[in-house]
Amino acid sequence: MLTRPVPAHAVRTVAGTTVVTPRGEMDLVTAVPLTVLLDSLTYGPHPDLVVDLTEVSFIDCGGLAVLCRVRNRVLARRGRLRLVNGDGRFPRLLRAAGLAGVFEIHRELSEVLPSRVVI
Repeated sequence: MLTRPVPAHAVRTVAGTTVVTPRGEMDLVTAVPLTVLLDSLTYGPHPDLVVDLTEVSFIDCGGLAVLCRVRNRVLARRGRLRLVNGDGRFPRLLRAAGLAGVFEIHRELSEVLPSRVVI
């Protein structure tokens, strides 16, 4: 079995929006701890969640499954999920996986946070 340290993911709240910044790889090894974290952040009604993927170096089917799960949880609770990714490869990955148009994606974190908030 493959084991490696699971990086700590940054979590902060900015003007009522929870921003999660996963680090490293989002794959089958890191999927469970990331799922637990995102589940804990989306348990209540109307979650407003941003997943900032700018520090993610690799995403496989396990990582995509985590994103799909959190999307479904947020929508079921009448919330909003936004992904931030400035990497042009990510939309291609979503298209290849049949997930084009499923997520609200932004290139910069500043696009999803209120302009009066200093990052």
